[in-house]
Amino acid sequence: MGRGWRYARGSCLRLHRTYCNTRSWRSVAITERTSSRRMVHSTRNMVVTNQSHESSFQTAGHPLESTAISDATSDTAPIECRCAREEGRMTESKTKRRLAVDVGGTFIDYVLLDEATGQVVVEKQPATASNLVNEFMTGIERLPAPLSEIELLIHGTTVALNTLVQLRGARTGLLTTKGFRDVLELGRGGRPEIFDLQITAAEPLVERKLRREIDERLAADGGVLRPVDLAEVRREVDFLVQQGVEAVAIIFLHSYKNPKNEQLVADFVRSQYPDLSVSVSSDLVREWREFERTSTTVINAFTQPHFSRYARAVESATREGGLTNPIAFLRSNGGVTPISTAERRPVDTLNSGPAGGVVGARALLAATRYRNGICADVGGTTYDVALIRDGEVVERSETIIEKRPIMGSVIDIVSVGAGGGSIASINPLSGTLKVGPESAGAHPGPACFGLGGKRPTVTDAQVILQMLDPERFLGRRMTLDKGRAERAIVEALGDDSSVVEHAAGIVAVAQANMANAIRQMTTQRGLDPREFVLVSFGGGGGLFAAGVCEELGVGTVLVPPAAAGFSAWGMLNSDYREDATVTVSLPITPDNHSLLARHLKELHAEATAALNDYGFPVGGVECSYSAEIRFAGQEHTLSTPIAATVVEHDAEELIGDLPGLFAERHKERYGHGDPGALTEVVTLRCRAIAPVVRPKFPVPATADEVVPVASRDIWFPATGWYEDVPVFERSDLRLGVTLHGPAVIDEWTTTVIVPPGWTIALDDTGNLELARDGKGSAR
Repeated sequence: MGRGWRYARGSCLRLHRTYCNTRSWRSVAITERTSSRRMVHSTRNMVVTNQSHESSFQTAGHPLESTAISDATSDTAPIECRCAREEGRMTESKTKRRLAVDVGGTFIDYVLLDEATGQVVVEKQPATASNLVNEFMTGIERLPAPLSEIELLIHGTTVALNTLVQLRGARTGLLTTKGFRDVLELGRGGRPEIFDLQITAAEPLVERKLRREIDERLAADGGVLRPVDLAEVRREVDFLVQQGVEAVAIIFLHSYKNPKNEQLVADFVRSQYPDLSVSVSSDLVREWREFERTSTTVINAFTQPHFSRYARAVESATREGGLTNPIAFLRSNGGVTPISTAERRPVDTLNSGPAGGVVGARALLAATRYRNGICADVGGTTYDVALIRDGEVVERSETIIEKRPIMGSVIDIVSVGAGGGSIASINPLSGTLKVGPESAGAHPGPACFGLGGKRPTVTDAQVILQMLDPERFLGRRMTLDKGRAERAIVEALGDDSSVVEHAAGIVAVAQANMANAIRQMTTQRGLDPREFVLVSFGGGGGLFAAGVCEELGVGTVLVPPAAAGFSAWGMLNSDYREDATVTVSLPITPDNHSLLARHLKELHAEATAALNDYGFPVGGVECSYSAEIRFAGQEHTLSTPIAATVVEHDAEELIGDLPGLFAERHKERYGHGDPGALTEVVTLRCRAIAPVVRPKFPVPATADEVVPVASRDIWFPATGWYEDVPVFERSDLRLGVTLHGPAVIDEWTTTVIVPPGWTIALDDTGNLELARDGKGSAR
């Protein structure tokens, strides 16, 4: 090919993500269990001294070289976690470590951070729903630190999401205002797909006979028109118990204005029926829209018993394993919350898995020159897309899962079934190739895993195209069977064309699905994807990143180290967070400025009080505010940030600029906006966070050369087979070196493909930066 095997200058002494909360760092280790003993899979040890700034390296006991490194010391204090368990403040340990565990649909990812040295250890474990807690603990046992040294365990899980999607939740009853039992079934009249003539609504999670009416009533302003009769409540709950109900949702009309009736019934049910799980709308959603509020509360009730059992099992197993400090769960908004709160509000965790990666991407971009990013998480089951604009994560106040609306602040994420385990098949109606949403999961997994899978997946196609090396998969922990992959494709798709063409088609369809998901988040909202950089992570992110960017015109990709565990690393950047909301429905006029400002102050007090209860001091809490606004006569709203960071400002300073800010956002989104038109605030929001100290990025080192470790033929869409493509170990790459495609960068949990016409280099924070020749993205 005429390509030289050596490349000049640059060094990055990073095996996997070695983020530091101080700038001094020493080592990274990836461990695996072989037989009954723990073995070092791949280790780089480095000792840094302030005097000489010299380091020595070893791989599997063999010295490699001695290299100069820039000053990487700082007096930054170690992270001090300030949260407290309900039983009391956390205990002190000599070695402070934080552990993040991200349970996905195919694998469990672990990231262990040593807060003193900045060392990060990454581990993976297959995930099986039937034995999830045991597998959770199996991966922890392979980590090089005991649970007794963990200061905080942060957990992101899809348990609540899977419970909802697979309809494995509790038998649920509903107590609601007389005349409103069918709100859950009637829903809204709008059609999400106007050209789909066969579209159907989701079946109610509560069957009609279990939706019981209570003869109570509030006025629209919250005044009590008809009080609750507890004798009636007892009769209805007795009926539900006789029907085998395990959870009860309580939703009364206008309770977002006055929770008195709901709370009275909830207290009665909890005291008289202690075995029932109780979900109350006024505890979950203090906003109007009866159907959405009802749906959210019912979903919380439906998932709560199963989620609670899982959370308690995790807590019990980790306590038995030696953990004495707090367990926190990641929320869908990217914040974390104590396990006790997560048990009460599992609906807040439905999209917590993808949220960790988005939080990590925000931290990553903050350390670079880029402000706008498209977050793309390629896992085993889905492709999850989110946006970061001007350094802030884009959120929304409502999401839809399986045709069911859920209210509450969440990171705005679009997911499509295009992961490594997505199954390829022929659409029986059109005769065309389709990929996903069905997934092979971890068991039996893709055919090439040799675990019993018979149907072709995206991973099987990548093995055939040699995008993946069967001998080097998962750091040589697993050997992939190319023959099984070929047989699966032939049996499922026929042999009328070559296996390679079928495999190429599978990859192309999956890639098109990914690009369409990004278009849904950008072009369909008036945003140009070329003005963003793609932050690609997840085990399959690097395999698709450049190809997806080619379809969209995006010029730059950032791939963080240990990309397969990046969502777990992102959790280490997650702050404790509490949100407070209130529906006000007030026009923005000078007469209402003081009233709106008073509502903001009340929200501030409510949100900060919740964090104070967790043990955070008042001075350590930061707040931000936003409003859901619409033009007079409109139905839906647009979220608009309130510029003030404190509520002590006068009313005019807090509220006066809102109409103009809203008009600007409306024009950006929809192409028009009149700053002089009458506007209305529907809902006010306060977000309170107790920030944690972020893991820091190390300073990459430099060296004279980098040498590929292998080569192989790879199939590219533009060229077909390309011979002798050089393969590099990511840990060998050096700062200042630019590699020209085609090339492959291998890491033990992921592979990055660099097509012809692209370059790749380390940036100054250790990310891999791919760029189309001369076509980088806007900053």
